[in-house]
Parts: sequence; structure tokens; C-alpha cells
Amino acid sequence: MRYRELPLHSGIQPACPILDSDRYKSMRVNRREFLQRFGSILAALGLSEAGWFALTDRSQQVLAQPTRRKLALLIGINQYPEAVGDFVPPKGTALNGCLTDVELQRELLLHRFGFQPADILTLTDHQATRSAIESAFQAHLIDQARSGDVVLFHFSGLGSQVLLDQAPTEQQSLVPIDGVLPTADNPIVNDLMLETLELLLRSLPTQQIITVLDTGFTHLGRVTQGSLRIRSRPSAPSGQLLEAEQTLQSQLLERLQLSRATLHWASPPGVLLTGSGGDQVSTEAQWSGFHAGLLTYALTQQLWCSTSTTMLNVGLGQAMRTTTPSGAIGKAKQAAEHKQQFNSSNQKRLNLTAVLDSNFAFSADGVVRSIDEEGKVQLWLGGLPAIVLENVGASLFAVMPADSENQSPRLLQLRSREGLMAKAKHQGGNEAESMRSSSPLGGIEVGQVVQEVMRFLPRNLNLTVGLDASLERVERVDATSAFATIPQVSSVIAGEQSADLLFGKTQLKTATLTAALPPTSPNSPGSATPALTLEPPSSKRGYALFFLDRSAIYTSLNQDDEAVKTAIHRMTPQLQALFANKLLRLLENQGSSRLGVRATLLTTAPQEQIISQQETARAPWAPPQPYADLQTTGLPEVAIGSRIQYQILNYSDRPLYWIGLGLDAEGIPVVYPPGFANDSSPASQTPSSIAPGATHTLLQTDADSLIQPSSGITETHLILSRSPFAQTAELLNNKLRVSSPQRMSNFTQFLALVQAILQDLHQTDAPADVYAFDVNQWAAFSFIYEVISA
Repeated sequence: MRYRELPLHSGIQPACPILDSDRYKSMRVNRREFLQRFGSILAALGLSEAGWFALTDRSQQVLAQPTRRKLALLIGINQYPEAVGDFVPPKGTALNGCLTDVELQRELLLHRFGFQPADILTLTDHQATRSAIESAFQAHLIDQARSGDVVLFHFSGLGSQVLLDQAPTEQQSLVPIDGVLPTADNPIVNDLMLETLELLLRSLPTQQIITVLDTGFTHLGRVTQGSLRIRSRPSAPSGQLLEAEQTLQSQLLERLQLSRATLHWASPPGVLLTGSGGDQVSTEAQWSGFHAGLLTYALTQQLWCSTSTTMLNVGLGQAMRTTTPSGAIGKAKQAAEHKQQFNSSNQKRLNLTAVLDSNFAFSADGVVRSIDEEGKVQLWLGGLPAIVLENVGASLFAVMPADSENQSPRLLQLRSREGLMAKAKHQGGNEAESMRSSSPLGGIEVGQVVQEVMRFLPRNLNLTVGLDASLERVERVDATSAFATIPQVSSVIAGEQSADLLFGKTQLKTATLTAALPPTSPNSPGSATPALTLEPPSSKRGYALFFLDRSAIYTSLNQDDEAVKTAIHRMTPQLQALFANKLLRLLENQGSSRLGVRATLLTTAPQEQIISQQETARAPWAPPQPYADLQTTGLPEVAIGSRIQYQILNYSDRPLYWIGLGLDAEGIPVVYPPGFANDSSPASQTPSSIAPGATHTLLQTDADSLIQPSSGITETHLILSRSPFAQTAELLNNKLRVSSPQRMSNFTQFLALVQAILQDLHQTDAPADVYAFDVNQWAAFSFIYEVISA
């Protein structure tokens, strides 16, 4: 067998072996089965769900049609020269994740939506001049598209605000590789204006248009926000618009018979998704081995986990939350600031009349990229949540056959990973022989998609703390020494390696800390302002933990003067709780679990309302009732004084055991212990289960369900298993001897409890240095919401 490999992005892509979409055209998936996955959303981010409904409905509709031609123009720019942004690019490039974004989109379009390689044009770095982008849009999209065709335009790079001569207000633009700043000698603005892009989009002969802009338009005077890279110019240039750009705009206006007054970027044709809106910041993040835009990774990972149907009942916030956390909390919190823009005509939810034709009948986590002559396989795994990808061990994946009725999935085990790519080895029999299509087990082909079967996580995982740039050299030395004394906590220099959170000074000339604090503080309940206020640098010196966007984890703040080692010692309980929460996030698997479970967060007072709902994606059973039609907008919010409940519906074929736990709005560990069968005493250690077809409700008493008077972000994990949580029940036993509370706050053995859960879920025949979890045996959900003042 000859070596086969899919090419990466660079200009117009040559032909390459991919999945033959024709052999999938006969496949269908019913709507109810699909909604098992995509009714799961609305977790932690400030996005318009109504708009996301419109986006996903329209995106899935237009991408999945097999009879239409599908054209894409993908732009990604990392290597901006200094003259473009008026700043010195750190580490040699202004951005690091834009080419990864192009790769993420291209792999998705090829292997999930049946785009042909020749129909995807990519322009990266020095190819992406203003004139080249506009010419490619005309030649590749406008000239080739026909009515009913699908067109996707994607841009990852810098955005900008621009003040043009004679213009009353700043305008927004996309910055090409040659978008140099105007000077006194050359006052020309060479950006691609959003007005021009709107005219180009309106020139397309089809309405099936998707525009993705993973860029921002703020000018904050800096290039980073914490350890996240900002995707916008630090400053807003002023000058004259390039004459060629003005001419193009005039020609397009004349062709379309429009006046300039009719242009309104908030309402371009088709579906528009941006990485920021208004004054919000768009960023890219660093994971182990790669960088990517938060929006692009979230969007593409969510679509990898989808199957084709009429509607995607999905919130991008959940996607961004589940894909961003190397830093479990920090990146998710930053992503919560992203806003979505969409065509005003799409603000209502679209009602499609039939199940769409599809190139795939099941969700996936990646694709076979290449196979060498010895039968060794390279997998591309951009469909996995990023926190899982960067911590994955020797996990098992099933290669999904095209003819699922006549072939059994083949198993591949990961051997190593670099970025989005992993080397894998076939499990069972002679490797080279088993790869041949004539093998009795069937061959593995380039372009076949893969699904997670067994998740292997190393037992030596750590919470990684990034040392912030605000620290002096001696402070970094002391911090490194102090963190080394805390088990399962390590430190790195922020920005040089992926981190889960930051450690730095509180005395900064910025409002970041104050803005990050909630309206009320645990030190002064009900106060309109936080108990901690930031003052200009003085003789006092304090330290705190921060999210990756440099907003404070406010329970770690301290006004007292203290040494670095003293501060870190003070934060040890919080670090342990945050590490435990990271482990819980690594369990989350609603996209790959094969248990039939639906989990719902709702309020019972002051009014009954579903806040969020999630569901497993790959269960072989259909749920007994439709998914909730959530119409709320933005980050799920629950007011102080409300009463909440969690409901777990088991539509599997056997009983399921459960436990709930997480961090409350103050960052304090909270446990929702399981009940006990037949009201037996806790000492019997016989946790109750949820019968097939039954629904279990957590927090049924008023005292346990009441939202306490502290604002902030709350995260709750619900974990289910086909087997009892034996070690977990043993650890809980002493706490439950007197009574069986439904909510245990400030649980002092939180990390030990989480480690017991991992051990209960672990498959005992796996190697001793890893945790091994079978997707047929467990399901885990994460609910994030904000507690606000009434």
C-alpha cells in the first residue's frame, strides 16, 4: 500500500483522497436521534441563543445538502508585520492560531459536509493581501456560485476600527497581510472594509451563505489579555481609504443598484457568526501543542459532534465552554464575553420541513489523515474537546465503516500526539495485514472518521499555574519554589506553555480586577460594591489567582501585604479545589457517551423554568419526550434567592448510579450525594439508582435548593455510571452517618472525593498509570451559570 496523506492548507488545494460522499447519500438520521445531542446546550457564555439557533439551523441546512455545489474561501493570517499593528509581535508573530483555524474549517468541510478539495480555496499569511482576498472572492465564489449553492467565507486574523477622512464615526475592517498603518507620508488605509465585504456577499447569486469572522474590532492598546492573544489592532488608525477600495465599492454598489446609505453590516445576507460583538474582545488561546481561535475551535468541534437533521438545538456557549478549557475555568470564562451577530431576518428559529440529506449518519471525533506502508495510522482529532485532546493518553478510537450494517468498527490506539495530530496503532492481529482492504476485518481508509471508545487519562495530571508577566524575577523564583511543594500543582511562565490559570500581583494600573468581581462579595453580602477595592500601587503588595483573561478569581484576593510563598500557601485549598474541578471537566463526555441520559437544570421559584438542558449524543435509544425549546439569551443566569433543581432522565436499558458536585459562586466545593436504596442507613453504603425510563430530582427540599446570597459563576457536574460508586460511597459514608443531606457545602475532602469517582469509573484491566473510562459505562455533564443579584 502506498503512503497516502491529506494535504494541509496552502493556496488552492490539489486533489486528495477523501471520503467518497456518494456512498453516504443514502444514509439518513431521524430528527429525534439528532436532538439527543444538540438539545444539550446553554451553559456558560454570553451569546444570543436565538441567534445561535438561526446560525446552526441555517448552517446545518446549507452545508448538508448533497445536491448543491459547496464553495469555501478560508483566510488565516498569523505573520503580520509590525507595520500592520503598531506593536512588536511577541515570539515573532502577531497571532498563532489563525492557520489552525483554517485547518479546522477545512477538515470539517471535507469530512463532515462533503466539500470537494478543489472547491475550498485557502489564502494564508503572505497570500492574504487585500487585493488577493477580494479577487479570490470574485473568482472563486461570485463567478462560480449559482442559485441554491452553498458559500462559506471564513476569516481569522486581526480586525480593526478605522477612522476614515470625512467619516463621522469609526468603521470596522478586516486587516490583510499588507494592511500597513497610515503614516504622514502615506496616509492610506489598505484594509478590507466590512462595507466592502457586505457588498461582496450581496453580490453572490445564492442566499445559502455562511460568514465566520474569528476576529475582533476593539482597540485596547495591547495585544494580550492575560495569557490570551487579542485578535484586533491595539490602536485605531485614521487616514484615507485606498482609491482601489473606493472604486470597488462604487462598482459593487452600481451593480447591485444600492445606495451607500442602505449598507448595514449587522444585516449581511445569510448567516454571520463573529468572535466578538460591540466592545467585546475576540481572542485565541494556547493549548498543548497548538493555538486556535476560541470561536473556530468551538464551532467546528460542535459540528464534528453533530449528525444531520432539520434543526440544531444548540448554544455556541456550551460548545465554547466544552472546547476551550485547558484551563478549565479561565478560557471558558473569557469565551463567555463573546457575542454573536446574525442577520436580523434569522432571529426567529427556522422551521425546516424535512430531514436533510447528509454525508454522515453519526457524529465523530476526528478522521484518518494518513496510513504508511507499515500500516501505522495518523489521526486528526480536532473533533475532540480541547481539554480532552491535550490530556489524552493511549485512548481507543473506532474507525467508523461506511457500511455500518456489514462491517464492524476497527479499533486504533493512540501512541503519541502532537497538536491536533496523533499516531495510532491498530488493535488486534497483524497491523499491516489488517489495514488491507482484502482483510477479513475490512480495510481502514484515509478519510474515514473515528469515534472515541475508551478515554485514557494519565494519573499524574497536574493543575498548571501560569506565572503572570506582572511578577518580578525574584517573585517568579519564589512562586516556582512554592508551587513545587503543593502536590499535583505545577507552574510555567505564562504565554510560553499552556496553563489552567494565572498567578500574579493584584496591584495593577488596570480595572480588570475590579470589573471581574461580582456585585456582591462573601465578605460583605448584599453590598453594592466589592469588599476589595484596588488602589494605585502603594507599599502594600498582594497576590491572587486569575482566569486566563487576567480577571480575578475573587476568593483568592487579599488586601494584606504578604510574601509570595505566604500567598501561595494561603491559596492551597483553592488550588486543590480548582484541580479537582479540572479532573471533573476531563470526565465530561456528553458528545461520546453511549448511555441514554438527559440532564436538566431548572428553577422552581420564583417561577418554574428550564435554565439549561443537556443530552448524550451517541445513545442507541431515543428519549421518551422532545427536547426543551429553550429561548433564553446569553449566559444562563439564576437570581439570588431562587430555588433550583437538577433532573436526570435515564432512557438507557438498565439502572444508572449518579453523583453531583462542583464549585458554587464563591468557589466553595459543593456535593450533591446520591440517595440510598429503600431508605437504608448511610452505613449500608447502598446508593440508590435511577431505573430505566425514570427521572430523578436533586435538591427537593427548600433549604437545599435555595441559591445563597453570593454572586458569581457556579459550575455543577453530574456524573452517571452503570456501576455503583463504591469508593465514593465509602468516602461519603462518614459524612452521612447522622443524616443524608441533599447538598453538602464546603466539603473538605473534595479532591479525594473526585479521585474516588475517577477510580470507580476506571476499568480495572487497564495499565496502572492511567485512568481508563469506557464510553458505554459513564456519562458526565457540566452546567455553568451565573448567580446574580435579584
